[in-house]
Amino acid sequence: MNLTRIGGIKMDWKDKLRYKYNTAGILEKFIAANILMFILTFAVNTIGFLFGASSSNFLMDWLAFPKDLADLIFKPWSIITYAFLHAGIFHILSNMIILYFSGQIFLNFYSGKKFVNFYILGAIFGALIFALSYNLFPAFQGTGKSYLIGASASVMAILVGIATKIPNFQVRLMFLGNLKLWWIAAALVVLDFIQIPLGNPGGHLAHLGGAAIGYFYTKQLDNGNDIGAWIENSIGVFSNFSFSKKENPKMKTVYKNKQKKSQQKKSTKKDKHSQEKIDKILDKISSSGYGSLTKEEKDFLFRAGKDL
Repeated sequence: MNLTRIGGIKMDWKDKLRYKYNTAGILEKFIAANILMFILTFAVNTIGFLFGASSSNFLMDWLAFPKDLADLIFKPWSIITYAFLHAGIFHILSNMIILYFSGQIFLNFYSGKKFVNFYILGAIFGALIFALSYNLFPAFQGTGKSYLIGASASVMAILVGIATKIPNFQVRLMFLGNLKLWWIAAALVVLDFIQIPLGNPGGHLAHLGGAAIGYFYTKQLDNGNDIGAWIENSIGVFSNFSFSKKENPKMKTVYKNKQKKSQQKKSTKKDKHSQEKIDKILDKISSSGYGSLTKEEKDFLFRAGKDL
């Protein structure tokens, strides 16, 4: 048996994979999920070709989002699963590069749970815009069956979402120098809009749908309204239902604890002070850019982002 030593403990390849998964961040897990689905769908396609099966990929058809709402009734899961499928190497490569860099910035200001919310909301809203466009606009009449695949709507939701939060954040791009984050997001939105008549119109409309929900979600969070909370709750309920063990109820003694109340008051004051400091730092970023922050401010913002 091939064993690998990690932290002084011998592990086989299964344990090593489990260890890698458990220690990976949410961004790495989503990128890995996209890559695994890409490999799986194309493996199925290759096997079908070798055995002389139909050119249609049954796995891709089963997971892709259809434009016909009648077909959606029979595979409602596709409104999310399509966002983990890709049509080719360039398709997945471009999406994962943008997701990686925008996701890293995103996770400095929001939690991993918010990342999941933005990704899934981007997928859902992008799919709905795709379906509505194909069923409402005359330009799409008589186009026959059409399917949506790709993580672009989700990626745009995350990119535009964080660009809305910190528009003046400086990003250094090769050959272009330092660019503000909102410039990059705006450029991609404009490109999607002007390319609608040139090809893949449904895909570009879905991208715009993801961008729109990313902007709207961030604005709602700034107003104290989390429109993606239902996703966190749904995942929490599923996790508890699937993995938690039932425990026998135990009687508890209830008593007043003055020391605990005092600690709660101190914690509340500390949270309020931290939030005020975060707001001041974000105001500084908006006016002068991320580069104007001191190392202490950057470290504080990074730590605070992990606790959101």
